[in-house]
Amino acid sequence: MRELFRQTLSNLLANKLRSFLTMFGIIWGVTSIVLLSAMGEGFQRGNAKVLNEFGKNIVIVFPGRTSLQAGGERAGTPVRLTVQDVLTLRAESKMLEFVAAEITRGGIKVKSAFNAASPGLSGISPVYQKIRTIELDRGRLFTEADDSEARRVAIIGFDVSKQLFADRDPIGAQVTLNGVPYTIIGKMRRKDQDSSYTGPDNGRMFIPHGAARKDFPLTGPLDTPNTLSTIICSPYDRVVEELNRIVDTEGTIDFERGGPVDQEIRAILARRHGFDPKDNEAVPTWNTAMESVMFRKMIKSMREFFTIISIITLALGGIGVMNIMLIAVKERTREIGVRKALGATSRNIQWLFFSEGLFLTLLSGLIGLGVGAGLCALVNLLPMPERFTGMAMTWQVAVLAIGALALVGVLASTYPARRAAEMMPIEALRYEM
Repeated sequence: MRELFRQTLSNLLANKLRSFLTMFGIIWGVTSIVLLSAMGEGFQRGNAKVLNEFGKNIVIVFPGRTSLQAGGERAGTPVRLTVQDVLTLRAESKMLEFVAAEITRGGIKVKSAFNAASPGLSGISPVYQKIRTIELDRGRLFTEADDSEARRVAIIGFDVSKQLFADRDPIGAQVTLNGVPYTIIGKMRRKDQDSSYTGPDNGRMFIPHGAARKDFPLTGPLDTPNTLSTIICSPYDRVVEELNRIVDTEGTIDFERGGPVDQEIRAILARRHGFDPKDNEAVPTWNTAMESVMFRKMIKSMREFFTIISIITLALGGIGVMNIMLIAVKERTREIGVRKALGATSRNIQWLFFSEGLFLTLLSGLIGLGVGAGLCALVNLLPMPERFTGMAMTWQVAVLAIGALALVGVLASTYPARRAAEMMPIEALRYEM
C-alpha cells in the first residue's frame, strides 16, 4: 500500500496540470452532490419548521354556504358548525387523530394594570394547543378541567404580553376582557409564523372554549350558544404517509376534490347538515398536510434532478480519470514490459493500474467531500431566510457520494488496467514513445 501511494503520488507530481484537471472533475462532481443535496434538505427542513409553527398537518374546517341543491334544500343555504359536529367527527372519523373546537372573536378590549389592547381572541379546546403548536415561554397550558368548568383563565401571545405588561412577568396577573376578569396562566413563546387564518398567534389571546361559550358566544343571526367559528383537526401520521404514497405513485392529488381527509370530513358533516358531500363550498377546508405533501414532492423532484446532474458531472470526471490512466499505461509501456520480464503476472499488472486509478478517484472524492462540507459550514454562518434552515448534510448524502464515487472509480480504472495487463512483454520492451 505504501509503494502504491508512493507510485501514484509520483505519477501525479510528474504531470501536475494534467493531474489537477483530471482530479477537478471528480472533486467538482462530489462537491455538487453534497451542496445540492444539502440545499434540498435545508429547504425541506425549513418548510417543515415553518409549517409546524402554524400546526403540523392540520385541517381547518370553516362554515360555508351550499353551492349544490341537496335533500330538498336549495343552493345557498348557510351551514354553521357546532359543538356536536366536533363530537361527531371524533366518534366517526377513521382518519382524524385530534379534533378541536374554536370560537374566534375580534374587538375584545383587554386591560391590565399597565396598559390596554384589542387582540384577537380564541376560545379553544385543550387539544387545540397540541394541534396548533401552542407552546409556552412560561406558565401552563389549559387542561380539560379548565374547559369543562369554564374557568376564566387565559394564555397570551408574545406580542400581547409585551403590550400589556412590557417586560413584567404576566403569570398570575389579572386582566379584564370587556370588563370580565380573567387570570393569565400562560405566556406563549415567540412564534416565527408565516401562515394564519385569524392573525399571527403572537398577537392573539386564548381562553378555554367553555369560558368563551359563556362569556363571548358568537352573536350572528344564525348563531346559537353551540355555534363554532372553526373546527381544527389533525390526521393520523399514517394518513399523511398514505398521501405521500399517492403523490409518489400518481404524481399529484386533485385539489378540487380535496384529499381523502377533506372528503371524509365533508361526508360526515353532510349527513348532519343535509348537504351534498361533493359540495366543497358547504364546509370549505384548508389542509396544510396537502401543502406539506406537495412541497415534499417538489423538493424531492428538485433533489433528484440535481443529483442526476451531479452524477453526470462525476461520470465526466471518471472519463477524465480513465483518460489519464490510459495515457499512464502508454507512457509506462516499457516499465510494464520490464515488470513482466522479471516475473510479474498479468494479474499483478492489472491490480497495479486498477489500484492507482481507484486511489486517484477516491483521493479526489475525499477532497470533494471535504470541500462540500466546508462550503456548507460557511453558508450556515450567514443569516438564513425563513423557509431555509441552512445547508443540511445527512448520512444519506455521504453514502450517495461515496457509493457513486466508488462506482465511478471502479469503472474508470478497469479498462486501463486490462489494457496494461494484456500487453505482451516483448512488444512492451520494444515500445518507443
